Amino acid sequence: MATLNPVQFIQQVRAEVSKVVWPTRREVLLTTVMVFIMAALTAVFFALVDLVIRFGLQGLLGMF
Repeated sequence: MATLNPVQFIQQVRAEVSKVVWPTRREVLLTTVMVFIMAALTAVFFALVDLVIRFGLQGLLGMF
């Protein structure tokens, strides 16, 4: 691995960071909202699956 002096390293880091395309505030907000929506939908799905399995096992084992 090639060794670089600290000045060259910092110059290369700054050059690479300048190539990054940062998301806009609106994009961050929209993706955050989408994550919360998907998490809520997933929670509802697994809650329903849990209820179905619970009722199925209770019916199968006769614990009503």
